[in-house]
Amino acid sequence: MNNNVVLALGSALADQSIVAFMFNFRGVGRSQGQFEGGIGEQEDVIAAVDWLTTQSEVDRHRLGIAGYSFGAIVALPAACDDERVKALTLISPPLEPSQISQLKDCAKLKLIICGTEDFLVSLQQAELINRESAEPKQFELIAGADHFWWGYEVAMAQKVTVFFNTSFNRL
Repeated sequence: MNNNVVLALGSALADQSIVAFMFNFRGVGRSQGQFEGGIGEQEDVIAAVDWLTTQSEVDRHRLGIAGYSFGAIVALPAACDDERVKALTLISPPLEPSQISQLKDCAKLKLIICGTEDFLVSLQQAELINRESAEPKQFELIAGADHFWWGYEVAMAQKVTVFFNTSFNRL
């Protein structure tokens, strides 16, 4: 949660009056439990959506999920399988081939955003993810940004915020 990408995105969303709920996966920070290889962490995402839908400040018809790096890996199946989630953002998603194939059937509004200098998600992998993703989708490459987005946090957060605003205004 204390990551520069997560903090920049949460701040940008809040500045646009979009509720931003950030949490640690099980076994991270002060969260109970232990790492479960992405499977248990999907349950954490679903539990977060469950909780959000009980909050009076949250429009449960306009829910979106953003995941960064490992968070993108976990967010993908959780969001695509949950009809409550209307929009999904994957930031620097280091997806394996089986995970990329999940995007073929995911008809959610999607933003996939990567940096051109990402050492974990190559430009070729990012373009493959884009090609394999079902519509509706938006694909953004940020020139010069690496996997950690140092110096590009604001540009990334602005694109994600515009995506969610646009997506939610369609609903």
